[in-house]
Amino acid sequence: MLKISPIPAFEDNYLWLLEREGYDGCAIVDPGDANPVIETIRRKGLRLDAILITHKHGDHIGGVKKLKSQWPDAVVYGPRNEPINELEVRLGEGDRVHLDGLELDLDILDVPGHTEGHIAYYGHDSLFCGDTLFAGGCGRVFSGTHTQLSQSLQKITALPGDTLAYCAHEYTMANLGFAKWVEPDNATLQQREMDDAARRKRDEPTVPSSIATELATNPFMRTDNETVIRAAEKWVGKSLPDRDAVFHAVREWKDRDYD
Repeated sequence: MLKISPIPAFEDNYLWLLEREGYDGCAIVDPGDANPVIETIRRKGLRLDAILITHKHGDHIGGVKKLKSQWPDAVVYGPRNEPINELEVRLGEGDRVHLDGLELDLDILDVPGHTEGHIAYYGHDSLFCGDTLFAGGCGRVFSGTHTQLSQSLQKITALPGDTLAYCAHEYTMANLGFAKWVEPDNATLQQREMDDAARRKRDEPTVPSSIATELATNPFMRTDNETVIRAAEKWVGKSLPDRDAVFHAVREWKDRDYD
């Protein structure tokens, strides 16, 4: 059975460790810091087979060189449309990563917007989405565009509702605080905030989250919802023609007034 567990790093990053009972290899997603990965893998008596990168930012790739020095046979996978020198296998939409020892196939989705070539890995009812989708929110727009990120999130909405989204940061409580600005009367959102606050009080991660949960509570995934549309139009002071425009307004609202 595949086991997916977080390795905390920095102040709020999660590096995702993939392992399988009875197999001595493993994979790591977005290792921005090598040291906690090395400590965890050595403590478990494992060997690193694969490094899966979603995008170019340093808190996602900073540990790759050191990990390769410890496990030179580990294969580094990542987005073909981003300037990451350490990549050995460059991937884009329609590609598939097969990790034989883990008995795992991961399909690649292009999900740009946060960066210009961001990818996600999808398989085993799991989505490793980096900084594209967060629990209750989404990434900022850096080297991509708002339209790209809007459409990437719309692509993710098409995944099965029970898909678990393994994002890269513990931003949930702040994201839900803003989500309540957009939809203060959303009862599902209110319940989620209480549940996730209890998890944080127990020092437990709030991720992964399911796609169904995001569709019910995340304003960036709900840009076709009338309440979200009305809130975005009120903030921007004009009518908005489509989901991309609603997304752009809500993202700028959060950037300017909340964060």
